[in-house]
Amino acid sequence: MSSEVVIQVSSLSKCFEIYDQPRDRLKQFVLPRVQRKLGKLPNKYYREFWALRNVSFDVRKGETVGIVGRNGSGKSTLLQMICGTLEASLGTVCTRGKVAALLELGSGFNPEFTGRENVYLNGSVLGLSVDQVSERFESIEAFADIGEFIDQPVKTYSSGMMMRLAFSVIAHVDADILVIDEALAVGDAVFIQKCNLFLKNFIQRGTLLFVSHSMQAVLELCDRAIWLREGEMAADGNAKEVVRHYNAYVHQQINKDAVIQVTASMPSVSDAESNQRVGESLDVAARPAHAYLAKVFAFDFSSAFWGAGGAEIVGIELLDSDKTPVTQLSGGEVITVRICCHAINNLIHPIVGFCVRNQRGVELISENTSLGYMVDLPPYVAANSNFVAEFQFFLPYLPVGEYFIGGAVADRVDGEGHTQHHRRDDALRISVVSSHVVYGVLSMPMTNCTIRLE
Repeated sequence: MSSEVVIQVSSLSKCFEIYDQPRDRLKQFVLPRVQRKLGKLPNKYYREFWALRNVSFDVRKGETVGIVGRNGSGKSTLLQMICGTLEASLGTVCTRGKVAALLELGSGFNPEFTGRENVYLNGSVLGLSVDQVSERFESIEAFADIGEFIDQPVKTYSSGMMMRLAFSVIAHVDADILVIDEALAVGDAVFIQKCNLFLKNFIQRGTLLFVSHSMQAVLELCDRAIWLREGEMAADGNAKEVVRHYNAYVHQQINKDAVIQVTASMPSVSDAESNQRVGESLDVAARPAHAYLAKVFAFDFSSAFWGAGGAEIVGIELLDSDKTPVTQLSGGEVITVRICCHAINNLIHPIVGFCVRNQRGVELISENTSLGYMVDLPPYVAANSNFVAEFQFFLPYLPVGEYFIGGAVADRVDGEGHTQHHRRDDALRISVVSSHVVYGVLSMPMTNCTIRLE
């Protein structure tokens, strides 16, 4: 990431005028002018709606920034002002470099034109000459993969086909800054995979602003996240941390009666553990190619959690097949995740779960006691009681890197919804220092693997 600022947003605000009746718009156009000429204070015949209020941030070259928030929080308005399609009421936006945007579906397209004609139209809007579009047209057509519809009017396209064509164009304009507003949500699985591969390649050389309601997509693509809430900035920082706080907020909106508490920061490995890890003699180079070694570190349990507080997790540990706590894993063996909980309130239908995340916060494994593995229904748990949940499974092989095991305890009251009482996203850290896994997110233990001639 460069130190060069390519997007500078300063005290940005946007106010929309809301008219209760069509005639009020005409009154606003005529009457205030007459009132000023008569020496009177002009009246307002509209209500003000501030979609954004005093938003400021900088984006540096090479950054990948996700923007999250509920519907109506101002995300699309912000992107439109960054792209220059919407004028700010207050504040300024400054961009450096070529900006390509995929905002509302169909924006920049003429519905009466064919797909081919719209490629040339949209390409010219994004700064390409006719010759440049012609040189890239075959590649654009192949990427969109809409067949003979390329010569049909865009008004006959489905939303997925329109998104294919629009994304294909912006993928071929050599943009410095790419702005995407939830457009990938309407694509089919094959095309979304193609787009994700393009985005992963793009972020190696360009700057990305990405709006999505998929927190997994934000975690996978973005290093940084900005959370907008009712038009104001609620948080700006590490994507993993912002997403954790945003998830807690969403849970609070779903469970209005629950009081959600969120700690301010992630836990950290103690100095003693860090020194222990640095001082260990792990001769990775001398290990065979198939070797796998992971170390397990526990975090400080006094921080990094959120929940309504009706129950709490008091301990999470990893056990081997003999139910002995482990500090080192090889991968492929049977392990048990044990989660010890304490009920503060009565729990009618307690649910306990765990997840394994990579360093970016993307979930690799996620299970809980309501997913059908339990033979008997969970017991009623009275207040001030302790209870334990255990999950036994074969541990997959993981690539070299840092991984985190978190736990959660909830209570289901009405048979459908549930209240999250306590969630610790990073209770244990697994440090994989040597692994045979080179490609892919993980590798499953094989019971047999052969090759033979027939």
